[in-house]
Amino acid sequence: MAEFEGTPTGEGRRVAVVASRFNEAITRALCDGALDCLVRHGCASDDVDVVWVPGAWELPAAAHRLAATGRYDALVVVGAVVRGDTPHFDYVAGEASRGLAAVQREFEVPVGFGLLTTDDMAQAEARAGGVHGNKGWDAALAALEMADLFLQVRDGDDAAD
Repeated sequence: MAEFEGTPTGEGRRVAVVASRFNEAITRALCDGALDCLVRHGCASDDVDVVWVPGAWELPAAAHRLAATGRYDALVVVGAVVRGDTPHFDYVAGEASRGLAAVQREFEVPVGFGLLTTDDMAQAEARAGGVHGNKGWDAALAALEMADLFLQVRDGDDAAD
């Protein structure tokens, strides 16, 4: 029985971090956490690109374009959608999440999900380097692990042929 488990290694991996500028104090902290994780796990700074987009709504379009290049082993997406008094939150958060999942399926490129969906800014701050850690770091770690897993499974398939 074959068993596969990825390890978060960045050596030789090309990664793009896609970050939303909306709620920039939060997203910059998430982006910094993601970059710190990538470098600490072996990614060369020359192998990491950072792409800034206006808001969470634009994250899937940018991720789609980046994945379509075939240049990246993984994407890390960070942003923050904070609930307000209107249903805008539900549409943006839901569609951004669905769009990012679609990118992952269509291009078979891991997308580390660091899009916060919180009820208020205090919750966002707690997840962008506060008491709940840095979800940008967590998203980058997951993306690296999945990139390694995808490589193992691909190599395993090649060996079976």
